[in-house]
This record gives sequence, structure tokens and C-alpha cells, in this order.
Amino acid sequence: MRTVAVAVAQCEQAFGRLALAVGPKSQPMARTRYPSDSIPIPLRQLPASALRAALHDGYGRTQLKNDVLAGLVVGVVALPLAMALAIGVGVPPERGLYTAIVGGFVVALLGGSRTQVTGPTAAFIVILAPIYTKFGTSGLLIAGLLGGLILIAMGLFRFGRLIAFIPHPVTTGFTAGIATVIATMQLKDFFGLTLTGTPEHYFERVAAMVEARGSASWAEALVGAFTLAILIWLPRLTRRLPAPLVALPAAALLALFLQHFVAGVHIATIATRFHSMVGGHWIAGIPQAPPRFILPWAPNDGVGSAFVFSFANVRELVPSAFAVAMLGAIESLLSAVVADGMARTRHDPDAELIALGIGNVITPFFGGIPATGAIARTATNIRSGALSPIAAIVHSFTVLAAVLLIAPLIGYLPMAALAGLLLLVAWNMSEVQHFIHTVKVAPKSDVSVLLICYGLTVAIDMVVSVAVGIVLAALLFMRRMAEVTHFTLSEGEYAALPRPLPAGVVIYDIAGPLFFGAAQKAIGTLSSVGDRAKVIVLRMEEVPAMDATGLVALESALERLSQINVLTVICGLQPQPEQVLRRSQSAHPSVHVVFSKDTESAFEVAEKFMAAAATSAR
Repeated sequence: MRTVAVAVAQCEQAFGRLALAVGPKSQPMARTRYPSDSIPIPLRQLPASALRAALHDGYGRTQLKNDVLAGLVVGVVALPLAMALAIGVGVPPERGLYTAIVGGFVVALLGGSRTQVTGPTAAFIVILAPIYTKFGTSGLLIAGLLGGLILIAMGLFRFGRLIAFIPHPVTTGFTAGIATVIATMQLKDFFGLTLTGTPEHYFERVAAMVEARGSASWAEALVGAFTLAILIWLPRLTRRLPAPLVALPAAALLALFLQHFVAGVHIATIATRFHSMVGGHWIAGIPQAPPRFILPWAPNDGVGSAFVFSFANVRELVPSAFAVAMLGAIESLLSAVVADGMARTRHDPDAELIALGIGNVITPFFGGIPATGAIARTATNIRSGALSPIAAIVHSFTVLAAVLLIAPLIGYLPMAALAGLLLLVAWNMSEVQHFIHTVKVAPKSDVSVLLICYGLTVAIDMVVSVAVGIVLAALLFMRRMAEVTHFTLSEGEYAALPRPLPAGVVIYDIAGPLFFGAAQKAIGTLSSVGDRAKVIVLRMEEVPAMDATGLVALESALERLSQINVLTVICGLQPQPEQVLRRSQSAHPSVHVVFSKDTESAFEVAEKFMAAAATSAR
């Protein structure tokens, strides 16, 4: 399965090259593997399972040096992206930084993946932006907190391994849909549009931008295009310079040049767009202070009123919290799988869910938005030589140090440049070539699921898309399995027997799983056979499994055959169907049902029954 937002940003991949230039290459090493999926870690051992496993393997000065260097590199990677992703949601950029600092630290400390890096991600923009628009900052933070509680419950109930059952067309469809929405949302800042409102839904947002097209600024568009050009072309010229570290400062210098030398030009920056109240004073841009403890439901930054706890209000936020939890679980666990493949480790999905939940419960108390595992930052972490969760912890402290030391300089970054950065994120996230390839080569049923998921993600939201996609994929799977299940009726001659079948004896073969998608078709024919037979040998050697619907259908057929005095000899049962059928016969014994181990012995039972019937007829 491809990951959600695999290769989220080419810019982050460029940052990864910085690790190769300034840090040691990751060294393969033997690492303790977690227990197999069949033997899950006990709940009491889940918190910090990855960190404890790394320390158990032996942790010394060399490992610490590698982790510190990797954490420094990833911290530099996370800095601009955390701000851009927060701005994409609509909240001040420091909230993305607080998420990387607090959420990244907590999840790394308590998680089940050695190299996972947690923070704000592009996929969350589509879910969080409507929550922020509708409920304000308090509603957004409470939704993240509730989502964290759901994630903890998912981990405690061992739901981590169920993520692997989400079909590929569903993940591809909603990932491409998310990328489309993200790209559309960036057009406002990229072109410097002035909107009259902040619509919640996609098509309303597009209509608002079309109406505001007259307010577009050529200077903002120039800065955005300049940023995009560097992000795209610099990696083709050299692999030693990380493109975003060049593009964003260059865009800031271009914006200062235009505003100083071109009359009437005004370019929005972080400092001009965002202001925060610190110590009774308004601060432009990023506050030069660590995250402060707050109450998520209290009024803050002037957006929305205080959250009033009531059943109605909490119930209104539950769907949003469920969306946060589902996407967080999907993206984080699939990122952890990719990390395992790169670092030759093994993560525990339940431990990761619990840690992610705890991180999302704690982060809102420091003003952070929901977080999840970030695949590109995780990949950069591994390439930089990370060996344990300490690298991700150092990444959090690196972001904190940047906030404390260079916050005033960050305020000069143009909004159009950050929008250009997110446009590239969305492009790489969409994986257009893979999407088109899937549409061309996949079965039509899977293509329909992919397109429906894509359309629902854009038009409605990701939760509806995933729910509908999984249901459709399940129904299509059932139809395919029903087509696989087939049956054969034999009278007179049967190849596996040395002699012809006596008159009145038929053999009925069922092959394939006998479940609710195929039971009625297979068993319906069995019932009609009884009108012309005295003995039916029901061969089930190729029936691997039977569910309750298959059992009920078979019981109904056996009851009808018993009523017309037809003997049914069931043979060749596999373990699961045999257990189900024998339990059923123990509860409802029937003299007209006999179990036999193979076809030959079943044939002997049929011959004896027919001989006895002929004798009694005389």
C-alpha cells in the first residue's frame, strides 16, 4: 500500500540532502525487533516501547551523537513547514511550531516507532481548516483533544493493525483529493486575493476567489512564482543546497526590494498578517517565547468564543474529532511502515496510536493543533542517521530554539512564498502520475472507488470519502468472492469414484468461501436438487470458511431436505466449517444428516442407505 501523502514535499526531500551533506550517513545496525503481530506487546509495556527497546539494545555516545545531528537537521526541515501548514489551516504560524515542539516531543518519548517524526502535516489542512472556520480556535483545539482521546482508545483496543485493511484506491483517492483542496486554498495568498469572507466548503471557496480576482496583486504573484521557481529548479542544479532554505530567504529579500523601490507595493508577511498578545503587548509575527500553558476551551487569539461544555456542543465536535483521529491514525501508521522499511526496524502500531493520542491530548494545552506522523520528515530523520526516538526529541528542541532565537527574522517571510511552498507540497502529495496510472490499469470497480473517494474528499470531506470508499470496496470484494464461489452437480458418473452413482444419488460440490455474498446462490440450488434425489453427497473440501449467513442458508436447505426424507452426507469439511456445522447439529440434531471424512466413505453411506430403502420398499 502506498502511504498517505508519500513524498509529501519535494522541498523536504531537498532538506534530506542536507543530512547527506553535513551529517553522517545512517549506518545499518542490528536492532531488536518487536514481537510478532500474533504476540502483541502487553498494554503495560506500550508507553515508550520504542525508546526502551533502543536503550535495551545498548545506547552510548556514538548513538547519541548521531541522534543529535539528525534531530538538528530535521528541526531545520520542520521549521518552515510547521509554519506554512498552520497558516494553511488558518491559524497563526506559531501554533504549527508549538505542535512540532510539544506534540513531536511527547509522541517521540512515548511512541512505538524508533524514527518517526511527528508534527503538523499537509493532509490535516483539509480537515482542520473547516473546523477553525466554523468553531474558531477553541473548537479546533477541543477537536484535537477529543481526537487524541479517540486515538488512545484505538490503541488500547488494538485497532492499530486494522489500518492495513484500508484499500489502496481509497487512500489514493482521498490523498489526491486532499492535495487538490490544499492547492486551491493556497491561491488566495499566492495571488494576494482579498476575500470578503471565509467559506467553509470547497466550491464556495472557489467561487469567492473567482469573485475576488480583481484584487490580485502582481507583486504577491511574482514573489510566489519566484519561490516556486527556486523550489523546482534548484534541486536540478545542485543536490547540496536545500531548496527551501534558499527559496524562502530569497523571497523575503525580493519582497523587501519591491516594497522599497516600487511605489504602492505592499506584500503580506508573517509579521504583517499575524499578531499575538504576550504580556499585555501585541507582538507582530512569531512570539519570541516558549509555548505557554493555556486552557483550550478558553478564549484565545480573538477567533471564536469560549467553548462551553455541554452535550450538544461536544456532540457537534465529535465528527470532527473522529476525522482527526482517523486521518491521524492512517497517516502516522503508514508513515511508520515506510520508516520500518528504510531503517530495518519494527514499530508497534498500538503503542504508536496511544502515544499519538496522548500527544494530541497534551498539545492543545500549549496552543498546538493536531499532529500526526510526517513521512518526509521521518525519511529525513532516517537519512540523517537517527537511531532512536531521541532524534525526534532533539528535533522538537531545535524548533524551540529557533522560536527563542530568530523569531523576529521569521516575521519577514512573505505569505506568498509560504503559499508557493504549500503548492509544491500539494503537487507532490497528489502523485498525479500514479493516480493516472491507476486509472488506466486498475479494474474498473477499483477505479470507480478511487474516483468516488477523490470527488467526495473535494466536495464534502475526508471522513465521508473514507467511509463510503471502504463500504464500496467491501461490497465489491464480496461480489468478487461470490463470483469465486461455484458449485457443481454430478449424477450418474463421477470421476473420483470407481463405479457409477446409483440412481437417486447425486454429488453436490461447493468450492469457495460460503459467506453471505455467495451462500444464497450456492445453497439455493442444493434445495432444488432434493426433488429428484434420495441421497445428496455434499462435498465441501474446497470451502475454507463459512459465516453465519452461510450456516443459516445451509441449515434451511438441510431442514427442507430432511422434511422430504432426503439424506444429506456432508464430507471433506475443513476445520472452520466443520466446527460451525457440528456445533449447529449438536444444537439441532437431524437423522437425515451424516458427516463423513471423504468422498469414498460418503459414497459407501449413500449405497447402504439406498440398499436399505430398496429392501424396505419390497
